[in-house]
Amino acid sequence: MRDFQLPGRSSVYASNGMCATSHPLAAKVAIQILEAGGNAMDAAIAAGALLGICEPQMTGIGGDCFVLASIPGEDRIVAMNGSGRAPAALNADKLRHQRLDVLPTHSVEAITIPGAVDAFCQLSKDWGKIGLKASLAPAIYYAQAGVPVAPRTAFDWVAATATLKGSARNNFLINNNAPEAGQVFRAPKQAEVLRRIAMEGRDGFYEGEVAEDMVKSLNALGGCHTLDDFAAIQCNYTSPISGTYKDIELVEHPPNGQGATAILLGNILKEFDIASLDPLGSQRIHIEAEATKLAYDTRNRFIADPEVSDSTSRMLDVSLARDLAKLIHPNRIIQSVSSISEQVHKDTVYLTVVDKDRMAVSLIYSIFHSFGSGIASDKFGILFQNRGAGFNLIVGHPNEAAGGKRPLHTIIPGILKQADKVVMPFGVMGGQYQSTGHMRFISNMVDFGMDPQSAIDAPRSFAEGNELRVERGYSNKVRAELSELGHNVVIPPGPIGGAQAIKINHETGVLEGASDPRKDGCALGY
Repeated sequence: MRDFQLPGRSSVYASNGMCATSHPLAAKVAIQILEAGGNAMDAAIAAGALLGICEPQMTGIGGDCFVLASIPGEDRIVAMNGSGRAPAALNADKLRHQRLDVLPTHSVEAITIPGAVDAFCQLSKDWGKIGLKASLAPAIYYAQAGVPVAPRTAFDWVAATATLKGSARNNFLINNNAPEAGQVFRAPKQAEVLRRIAMEGRDGFYEGEVAEDMVKSLNALGGCHTLDDFAAIQCNYTSPISGTYKDIELVEHPPNGQGATAILLGNILKEFDIASLDPLGSQRIHIEAEATKLAYDTRNRFIADPEVSDSTSRMLDVSLARDLAKLIHPNRIIQSVSSISEQVHKDTVYLTVVDKDRMAVSLIYSIFHSFGSGIASDKFGILFQNRGAGFNLIVGHPNEAAGGKRPLHTIIPGILKQADKVVMPFGVMGGQYQSTGHMRFISNMVDFGMDPQSAIDAPRSFAEGNELRVERGYSNKVRAELSELGHNVVIPPGPIGGAQAIKINHETGVLEGASDPRKDGCALGY
């Protein structure tokens, strides 16, 4: 239990249903859907669509999603891959001839076809109860009427304003400025697109006037996207993957997401006695940082579109994790991860909903970077994701950019099981951080006995590039000790990620919701 004399937030308890999101209005709408007779899938779609209006810098209908859902009365979890593909004409050789070694982050070449809308339509049809029209109605209303901008969203908006170009500036700025906290943001053009999706299903987005607007806008910027590319997009169900950390089973979405990286990271950390360390000490941070470097290097070598290269068995190999763990030294950093790991081997919004029947939905939905590509369609103002930046241009690499291919994704939904029962849908936002965030959250609970809210509240660190980013929640002493080990320690300008979780207590029938104070949201139940 937290110290009530210190700042913090309590867990939220309820018995019928619950939603945890990064924005209070989305959580409220999800609960209203449940109270009106919808199930967790209906509520998750409603909340997700609305978050595209509440947090347009994070997500929107121009993006992708991944979903895990446990089915009531059935001993299984379904996984939905709602990620889009590169346009068929994308050609890595042409990009290399332009002297490019990566796909420019905010370029038309980095824009892949949105997949989330198709996934929402399919999930609503297969698992929802009240239909797509009802699920999209709140987002349509608030897109038209407007939503007051929340503080964290305003912080992100200002930081990313320079990203927006052309039509995107007209649709996502107010008088050419980022809206301030409390200022109302409206998106009537998106309301019209959502109406068409509600009435026509996927055809209202991937065909007809909306698709023509997107293709025309992309082509005007030099994109090779076609109407056929949009019409061909189709989400697909996949088989979840899993690994164990002590008595907890971590269920993840398979590649092309990076969920296998979280499992690999957990397998590496199992080789150390993490529970014996100070949960806020430098030694834990050091071991986690080194394990992260090794796991992410492995990810970057292998994870790609599973239709091109199936890396799952390699990533889940426990012997690989043991070999990687042996490379970690307690008193110094690995100077060159790529070269040393060569000895062994020869790189958003999240919400979760649980309903009265205990369907649990874990949904992550993103446009990748803040405001995605920074490019929006001319007529309807649909902001495009830049997921193509997840490709590389290395000849013959599994994740080499190519037409019709899905890139490596950073977004991953999670579900925890214990004794073969689903006990917690959860997710961690924050781009590359997400795999590390999954294991930090689990370790906080399993190794140090934290409740879900405390596990989310605890300070974070993350090794990315040549930096070890350490939140201000750690002491200067810890930062100094990490520097002595060789880490390039920096305090990040903003918080590291965000998280949401709902714990299911099968004995009492009570749900326990936790929501990250690093975001604007909350957990709500009824």
